[in-house]
Amino acid sequence: MADPAMRVSPYWELTFDADGDPLGRARDRLLAGVRERKVRDLIVFAHGWNNDRSGARRLYDRFLAPVPRLAPAARIGCAGVLWPAMRFSDEPIPDFPRAVAAGAPRRPVLDKDTRHALLETFPGRAVLVEQIARLLEQQPPEEAELEEFGRLVRLLVEVVAPGPQELFAADTVAEGVPQSEPEMFAGSSAAACAEFARALADPASDGERRDLRIPDPWDGAHELLRQATYYAMKRRAGTVGERGLGRVVGQLAERAPEVRVHLVGHSFGARLVSFALRGLPEGVRTVKSVTLLQGAFSHYAFAARLPHAPRAGGVLQGQQNRVDGPLVCCHSRYDTALGTMYPLASRMAGDSRSVAGPAVRRALGARWGAMGYGGIAAVPGTRAYTLAEALRAGLPASGCVNVDASAVVRRGGPPAGAHSDILHEELARLVLAAGRVR
Repeated sequence: MADPAMRVSPYWELTFDADGDPLGRARDRLLAGVRERKVRDLIVFAHGWNNDRSGARRLYDRFLAPVPRLAPAARIGCAGVLWPAMRFSDEPIPDFPRAVAAGAPRRPVLDKDTRHALLETFPGRAVLVEQIARLLEQQPPEEAELEEFGRLVRLLVEVVAPGPQELFAADTVAEGVPQSEPEMFAGSSAAACAEFARALADPASDGERRDLRIPDPWDGAHELLRQATYYAMKRRAGTVGERGLGRVVGQLAERAPEVRVHLVGHSFGARLVSFALRGLPEGVRTVKSVTLLQGAFSHYAFAARLPHAPRAGGVLQGQQNRVDGPLVCCHSRYDTALGTMYPLASRMAGDSRSVAGPAVRRALGARWGAMGYGGIAAVPGTRAYTLAEALRAGLPASGCVNVDASAVVRRGGPPAGAHSDILHEELARLVLAAGRVR
């Protein structure tokens, strides 16, 4: 039955734990409900950095609200994926009330909402969270204390064995070996904090410093923690996608093969729905479109070969062929989270370059860039459109498609920029266009 709080109907929810195991009752309601309600097109939306049920539901409600009006004759159902992610409470989200996206504090400390989110996201690690919070509050001047801070952060986000999540962190593979360990885990924590501090002090892509003071490395420690938790969520998103959502879509294909499925994901939710393709049972062709909104994973994830390493490829290479329709990647140059912080945090150990200067940033972005900033890379035949062109001229019937959504995805403060500025009717129209839903 549709949820009364939602403006779209019918609506169901799919809830997964960190290892991709579904809440059985919710899954069964969806599998039975699509047939009872005679749904022809099912839009499945996965959120990104948000583990709050009400916040995710607000996102789905706001994004999907125009859909019935835009396609009045279609028999559409909607499903919202709920998975254990987290968002720092100081990260602003355009169009959401302050209770959901609080303003950033002046000092990089852990507020009570973020502490609570960390405790819920990493259960059983309360002592670590308190130690991390204490160091952020005290900010001792010794470099050894920054190294200790980094050690605590690594312990917080490490995978607890046994469990499948360690298999899902990589975006690329070389000769069968996942390439996934970023420098912030393998190198000096003090150096990583200093680089994050410099990047936060100078977010402009032109490399011009707005603040001439030498940044305090502790200004970057909060960002190190943020990026480390995002890394854990990235790992989790792949797990939930392949082991959870992919299997449920396969079960739906068995029960209701006539239902056309359209996967939509924001941020790490884009990674989740992409890994769901890898989890589809053999022969399932019911996924008719995939729309990635500001995808927070490597632009090389679908590539068969990497330009800088021809013997390596993307962890999802060829998975776009599991879609019986287009795989659409929306990107924006105003997404600071993906344009500056993501390539810095994703860089592999052994690269000693600083983030200072636009040339170095372009080099980092070329190798470690996210698809939500510049689109899918190194996949032959990928088509490119502006959002206006895509809506006016239509989309290809298959293959990878990059859509520059900078015309609407452009608002948001630091450190994320426009990363969460996705509540636009034009993007809902794009989802329908990708799936040929009329």
